[in-house]
Amino acid sequence: MQKSAARYLIFFQYAGTKYSGVMKTAADQAVEGVENHLESAVRKLKPVNEVSVMISSRTDTGVQALCNSAHVDIQRRGDKPPLLEQDLVDALNFHLKAEPIRITRAYRVHSDFHARYRAVSRTYVYRFASGLRHHTEMPVTERDLCWALRDTRLNISAMQEAAALLLGTHDFSTFRALSSETPFKNPVKTLEKAQLESGVSFSQRHFHRDIPFWELTFKSRSFLYRQVRRMTGALVAVGQGRLSVSQIQELLEARDSLAFPQNLTAPAHGLFLTDVQYRDTDLGACMLAEQ
Repeated sequence: MQKSAARYLIFFQYAGTKYSGVMKTAADQAVEGVENHLESAVRKLKPVNEVSVMISSRTDTGVQALCNSAHVDIQRRGDKPPLLEQDLVDALNFHLKAEPIRITRAYRVHSDFHARYRAVSRTYVYRFASGLRHHTEMPVTERDLCWALRDTRLNISAMQEAAALLLGTHDFSTFRALSSETPFKNPVKTLEKAQLESGVSFSQRHFHRDIPFWELTFKSRSFLYRQVRRMTGALVAVGQGRLSVSQIQELLEARDSLAFPQNLTAPAHGLFLTDVQYRDTDLGACMLAEQ
């Protein structure tokens, strides 16, 4: 008797600079998405079902991910039992070894589990450095991983005051970029964390320049298109004195994407998706999932 497909929640990392983003691209496009490679790796396991990886959190080209997630159904041939979770991790990583993509964890979940809609929070960290005469003063190990701000000394207290205004439930229309999905997305989001703190570089202890590194951390159940990069750009502008704290409040109250100042969006490099969280009951459901 043919067994039904087993559904798995997988967590994965990737270097976003090589890809068009995390989402799948058409076969005729020169640059592929991370999803293309995930689905290719699953197909190499030779499941009998059609392979479709459902990504939880969208990222654009240049954005890194230390923790993204997706669900996928795998139905094995004949009477073979479902793959054990660690075996799935090892097998996918074997087929992904040529790519800067790594599977970190896998969970067997119920057949109605959805990686996108069951996520309870997502966390992004934006890394930037200040006080540089030129981007070439950055350690080479920070290439594509940090925003280098030239000739900038930041008013950190003003940035923290402005970040506090973003906390809570608001209509974030001003802080989203327009896209084909705009008419279908509710702009009201609840921002649980908007925190600025000093950061660190891997090479800082071994580098001859004293460069101040900073990290902005944002946490919410979900975000609008480019919301984090717009919030980051606006907060950096406050630190530079190009915007006032009160203007951040005015942007929030405008509720209009077109009210966001031009050329203020932070670049993609420097942005990391660092966590996607689920309820423990969802992750523990693998023991009760259909056999």
